[in-house]
Amino acid sequence: MVVTDLFVIITEVVLFRISYEFYPGSLLSITPVCSIIAVLTRASRDSSVWLTITLSFDRFVAICCQKQKRKYCTKNTASVVIATTCILLSLKSIVWYFIYKPQEIIDNVPGFCDLKPSYFTEPGWVAFDWFDTVLTPMLPFALILLLNALTVRHILVANRVREGLRGQTKGENHIDPEMEGRRKSVILLFTISGCFILLWLTYVTEFLYYNIAGTTLLDDNHSLNTFARVGFMLQNLSSCTNTFIYGVTQSKFREQFKSIVKHPIILITKLICNKKC
Repeated sequence: MVVTDLFVIITEVVLFRISYEFYPGSLLSITPVCSIIAVLTRASRDSSVWLTITLSFDRFVAICCQKQKRKYCTKNTASVVIATTCILLSLKSIVWYFIYKPQEIIDNVPGFCDLKPSYFTEPGWVAFDWFDTVLTPMLPFALILLLNALTVRHILVANRVREGLRGQTKGENHIDPEMEGRRKSVILLFTISGCFILLWLTYVTEFLYYNIAGTTLLDDNHSLNTFARVGFMLQNLSSCTNTFIYGVTQSKFREQFKSIVKHPIILITKLICNKKC
């Protein structure tokens, strides 16, 4: 997840957005180059989304399917799933190389990337557009909600059973470490689901609107173009949130992060003390 999210930031934000806005005459602006960047962006973005789904499925099996946990929740299985997911999504993303046309040609050198008008009209491209959007993020919407709902349901049922076995009553206030851990898991799952859906909702809404209304991003519609840009911005932000949420909520991560922050301070303090001595 961290690697794919980092690739999204490098390809989409650094190589494409920043270079396009601030360095419009650079090598990255040549049409074949920016087409390759688009392929890398789509591959890393889709991989980021689907690795979130595979992680949710892994947590679902670990929590709800104890019999399958030892068999499937292993490093070897994780490696196969990650490799297969990234390879298949990368192969699918190659199609994006053929979607763009040059915006301008200067001295026989094609510059910048514009979507071909046929992308919005030809049945093949329209079908691919629907397939691409259903694959990411509509299907992940449904899967992450389903997996997290089943996981939360299992945790709540297990908590009720545990309360009954412990003989707790409403008037008692006993702190159960295991139930507290499960409560944090529920909060984590809802946070991830909520962030993912909210940050992708604008993109999905814009996609449905221009298909239902029959408009395209090539139309001279300032409001729609602004709405689409906001959707892309939030979509890029989504690549950062899940990794951050998972990392910050893990105690081991927080301990390592504190150690990284404290280490330079300790070294500087020792150097100052040694000089004074």
